[in-house]
Amino acid sequence: MASAAPRGALRHLRQALATLDRERGFSLAGEESLPLGMPAIDAALGGGLVCAALHELAPAAPAQFGTAAGFALAIAALRTAGGSAAALFIQTDFASLEAGMPYGPGLDGFGLPMERLIMLRVPRPVDALWACEEALKSRGIAVVIAELPEAGEVADFTATRRLTLAARAGGGLGLLLRHRPLPIATAATTRWQVAAALSTPDRFGGLGRTAFDLSLNRNRRGRCGRFIVTWDHHACAFLPQALSLGMAAATDDGSLDPQRPLARAG
Repeated sequence: MASAAPRGALRHLRQALATLDRERGFSLAGEESLPLGMPAIDAALGGGLVCAALHELAPAAPAQFGTAAGFALAIAALRTAGGSAAALFIQTDFASLEAGMPYGPGLDGFGLPMERLIMLRVPRPVDALWACEEALKSRGIAVVIAELPEAGEVADFTATRRLTLAARAGGGLGLLLRHRPLPIATAATTRWQVAAALSTPDRFGGLGRTAFDLSLNRNRRGRCGRFIVTWDHHACAFLPQALSLGMAAATDDGSLDPQRPLARAG
């Protein structure tokens, strides 16, 4: 096991490189972040989800893709709330056949009205990546969600590096939504696996708020962990679920170490 000294030296080296070169750095003080409103997650992310960056989302199991898409749309709703900038949802033809398309009235009830969302359909995954890169360069788009079928192998390290540079240039928040996780390294700042969690029934015994079981498996800015949260579509905000939250120790490269036990975080 590596000692604390090498890990500390590596962290200081990353900070020094980030100061010297913004485009090639890992994390920078002063970067705009989107706080998710939960101290445990925001602390792990260094203040919130970095806006001028690319983040990856994937379902924990194939049947959980709708939940992963819901988490992406909730982030878009949070990012665009009260602002003039819109969100862009890019979807390939095959992805729409596999998983369906966002439903307008449902989005409105979820907290993301259609006037704040632009839908774009493209024939191929490579077209989705091109559209995502161009949109991330635009100051008029606050969030770009690019949905790729299967594991989206076309979005490899080189492609995600291009998307990261485009996000840094335009300040946009990029969300790469895969139908299943890609087991190779990418340039994304964070990688999440999303599953549905049990929600608390409302006071009438009906369905409660949407609940997410979030596994932060890659985090270039801090520790990884597992979090249970709910989405309040009226307040357009994330809320902590009344369940245990876990924070796991990260490895030197920022990924989650499955051999290290979870510790209670809240």
